[in-house]
Amino acid sequence: MNEEQKFQRTVEVFTAGCPCCDEVLELVRRIACPRCRIEIRDMKDPDTTRRAGKLGGRSVPAVAVDGVLAGCCTGRGPEEGALRAAGVSRDFGTG
Repeated sequence: MNEEQKFQRTVEVFTAGCPCCDEVLELVRRIACPRCRIEIRDMKDPDTTRRAGKLGGRSVPAVAVDGVLAGCCTGRGPEEGALRAAGVSRDFGTG
């Protein structure tokens, strides 16, 4: 059996090293099957940031399985419209 056949899934955990990210990494380690290869991706690394962007990652922590961002990790992250609606705007309080 070669190295690629040894693992059934590649699980990438995109992290910034914060306590929330550490909690997700611990969860993934706890529930992953013995044949899962867990790869920790440091978002401070520009290559990792590009990889996360290609997968659609917009916030951390995020998890991808076999190159696909997990459903729980999609569609998140700050959005301009939502920030403006919350009052983060140069126009806030003028008018």
